[in-house]
Amino acid sequence: MSLKARDKKHLWHPLKQHQLNPDSLAIVKAKGCMLTDEDGNQYIDAISSWYTCMYGHCNDYIVNATYKQMQQLDHVMFSDFTHEPAIQLSEALIKILPQNQNKIYFNDNGSTAVEAGIKMALQYYFNKGEKRSLFIAFEDGFHGDTFGAMSVSGLSVYNGPFENFLIKVKRIPTPNGANHKAILNQLKSIVSKHNVAGFIYEPIIQGAAGMKIHNIEGLNSILEFLKTKDVLTIADEVMTGFGKTGEHFASNYIETKPDIMCLSKALTAGLLPMAITSCTQAIYNGFLSDDMAKGFFHCHTYSANPVACAAAIAGIELLTSEEIEKNIKWISNSHKTFSDTIKHHPKVKATRHIGVIFALDINAKMERYGSLRDKLLKFFMDRGVFLRPLGNTIYIQVPYVITKQELQKVYDAITEALEIV
Repeated sequence: MSLKARDKKHLWHPLKQHQLNPDSLAIVKAKGCMLTDEDGNQYIDAISSWYTCMYGHCNDYIVNATYKQMQQLDHVMFSDFTHEPAIQLSEALIKILPQNQNKIYFNDNGSTAVEAGIKMALQYYFNKGEKRSLFIAFEDGFHGDTFGAMSVSGLSVYNGPFENFLIKVKRIPTPNGANHKAILNQLKSIVSKHNVAGFIYEPIIQGAAGMKIHNIEGLNSILEFLKTKDVLTIADEVMTGFGKTGEHFASNYIETKPDIMCLSKALTAGLLPMAITSCTQAIYNGFLSDDMAKGFFHCHTYSANPVACAAAIAGIELLTSEEIEKNIKWISNSHKTFSDTIKHHPKVKATRHIGVIFALDINAKMERYGSLRDKLLKFFMDRGVFLRPLGNTIYIQVPYVITKQELQKVYDAITEALEIV
């Protein structure tokens, strides 16, 4: 019996309506940029498996680092113990994070990194005796599927059944270069009427919303204003972190740095699940007390797993290498060239790119999970390219190790796909 057939017996896949799409493609091997299915067909992973495997699948350098670590120390609870991989990872991260970040808190995935950040902000003010319960977030943002993360997300396709159970959030538009003053006026009104704990944002680019890029100066003005009102700022860099925008972190483009940062996905290069919530020394100090209850009582069983830490350390070593930095630059330049060519196509509404991220909006109305989107997904897979459209947006976020020939094949598949919409 095939893996596809066995899968149907017991497995329930995420973001899928099994009644409409009962089959799932069985992948048996991955190496570099290539995925291989059970029938031997190969596909270029042009979205790095949800932006995780940025150094390519089964990268030998990272695999060897984790293999060495699992022979030394597999796991130990992190509440009462510490270990070299966690300490080494914290030191490596602090070197590349924005300079105001000083403390590292371990989680399991992107949603829980955000969850911890939200709880940090709420408890920070609770510990000070201030009741602040409202968050501010961008329209159409996405921050995860746990309840706090879901609350601050603005995509109702994910949140609909749970809206009556979420924490309080006020949403503002993303800055586009022309609406700064209107947004600031809206913020002034919100802050004057509510006790605001924090503002959470995807810096510069909203991933699940369709790789929408917003104005850097406008975002900085928002952060500057909120700092004057003692509103904590939380940068969700789960998608943007670790080189994808051309900087180690998207927050590096912005003058005003966040109080809290959420990291996952490429943190461990797709090899193992792990996430981190970092913060400033001031946030950490807000939890220091003779009162035990003022500590941060939030914990995950696999926090700071040594093997995952080893993968993350190896990933950072690759990220900061001359080879990867050079690759990110040429991929970014290639995206610009492709954008300059394809944006004039009659079926293209708009294009945008930053770092290794490229997005193209098709000049057609499409549902986020509709028939045309499914048709495009199949079209790409039939041509040996894994691209996963977000509504009418086709986006690329390729591994840093992709070859020029492989990237050209991705571009060609997109160009050809425009003829069927």
